[in-house]
Amino acid sequence: MKMWIRFAAIIFSLLVVTTVYAANKLSSPLLDIGKGGQCVEDPMEMRKIHMNLLKHQRDETMHKGIRGQKYSLAGCIDCHASTKTNSVLGSNEAFCQGCHTFAAVKLDCFECHTSKRKVTAEVTQ
Repeated sequence: MKMWIRFAAIIFSLLVVTTVYAANKLSSPLLDIGKGGQCVEDPMEMRKIHMNLLKHQRDETMHKGIRGQKYSLAGCIDCHASTKTNSVLGSNEAFCQGCHTFAAVKLDCFECHTSKRKVTAEVTQ
């Protein structure tokens, strides 16, 4: 009987460890982060509060006419649009669409705003 209890305890422990490992591996989607680099805030913090920062920036822009600040949507798109498609939408690997699909959250910014990075022509000499 003691051997059976030990065996059951070992199997249970392995199941717990495997479940925790799998949960950690699936805790975030695989995304094309575009140019990436140093974000305006800590990435873990941005995952939690980016919507509040964008709403605040929206209010600053709409009510006070302040544009181009630290938390502008255009700034996010400039860094995170895919280098292949120049957009944060278009697939579940795209930065905004992929994360919102993973989290099952409606993404409505781009009903009005463009999802593409502004492309400027490079001057060659």
